Amino acid sequence: MNVPTLIGALIILVIFVAIVGHGIYNRKHGKSGCSCGGDCGCCGGACHSK
Repeated sequence: MNVPTLIGALIILVIFVAIVGHGIYNRKHGKSGCSCGGDCGCCGGACHSK
């Protein structure tokens, strides 16, 4: 592997880890993952498992 390929792979890895980390953070802090914007009137709470 040459240096530009390695740098590109590291950038993609950092972006992937940031996206996953943000999703985990949101889930632990009770933020909604549904498209309702946190208002469960549109899905009746079906997007949240108890």
